[in-house]
Amino acid sequence: MLVHQILKSKSDDTVVTVKPGALVSEAVNILAERKIGTVVISKDGLRADGILSERDIVRMLSQRGGSILNDRVDAYMTSKLVTCAREDSADSVLEKMTDGRFRHMPVLENGQLIGLITLGDAVKARLTELAMEKDALEGMIMGH
Repeated sequence: MLVHQILKSKSDDTVVTVKPGALVSEAVNILAERKIGTVVISKDGLRADGILSERDIVRMLSQRGGSILNDRVDAYMTSKLVTCAREDSADSVLEKMTDGRFRHMPVLENGQLIGLITLGDAVKARLTELAMEKDALEGMIMGH
């Protein structure tokens, strides 16, 4: 299965972005309200400048305490993004996420942000693919 197929299957393909100057507390509120695990940091909503996850926030809270809530998101965002393209496979996305130990990956086309793939999205796609293969093999064995 390819990334563009995964994006099509998502019920909500909106990518939540915040500007680099937003406060961490604003990002926390967005994460909680939207029940999501990450926000993409973007000056213009078109390009991904960075990403900030709930894990990033928790890590910094443990190191620096609650004062980080008044800091800007760009102080804590991951700016060296690992991204994928529409034509990448779910397997390659899973491999990159597993190797990098992260759960969210921006999807770019011509440098512009067109979606966000989660680890859960990629696993679901792979499981769907495996179920279809299983059904096809069972059909061949049964002579259908």
